[in-house]
Amino acid sequence: MHPKLNPSWQTILSDEIKKPYFKDLMNAVDEEYQNAICFPPKELLFAAFDYCSFEDLKVVIIGQDPYHGINEANGMCFSVNDGVRIPPSLRNIFRELNDDFGTVFLPTSGNLEPWAKQGVLLLNASLSVRMDNPNSHKHLKWDTFTDAVIQKISAEKDNVVFLLWGSFAKKKGSKIDRTKHLVLESGHPSPMSANQGKWFGNKHFSQTNEYLKSKGKAEIEW
Repeated sequence: MHPKLNPSWQTILSDEIKKPYFKDLMNAVDEEYQNAICFPPKELLFAAFDYCSFEDLKVVIIGQDPYHGINEANGMCFSVNDGVRIPPSLRNIFRELNDDFGTVFLPTSGNLEPWAKQGVLLLNASLSVRMDNPNSHKHLKWDTFTDAVIQKISAEKDNVVFLLWGSFAKKKGSKIDRTKHLVLESGHPSPMSANQGKWFGNKHFSQTNEYLKSKGKAEIEW
């Protein structure tokens, strides 16, 4: 299986995808998809990159791994397919959005494709998972690849906003160059963390837009 990365990413990551570990990773992923039900559908493995080109990239949100229920995962972190019940973490994300902007926005879909098309990279640390088995592809080398993606963005771009929600994302984003990017951190939007007061009130969405505006970039229509 050859990654069908958006051409702009193909160029930026060309050295990375030539490395032996990446070939091994693709073979291991192939094997998993042959032997078990895995998500997202194979053709959506790199959807986060397809919807958000390297040139257009303005914001990075880091998640852990895809949703592991049938028809949920669509290749972008926190995002689900149209028609799928909005998961608890995403409900809390939408709730914080409302509080942040003082709106009453009641989304009927949890598909975050509109964010991605505006330059938000919705990057999971692992890009695949077995059905009903969270973090089951942690042992594959996805981490090596997604770490390289984050480092590449940090090195090659300027003034990107990184949203790190929860300890896992904070660790994942530890090597970002904070002298040239904005890094916003808070607790995870999952109910457990949010109910402990670690999520609500972080105002990450308005802070992101203020920063983008200050750098002469178009704000995100969340």
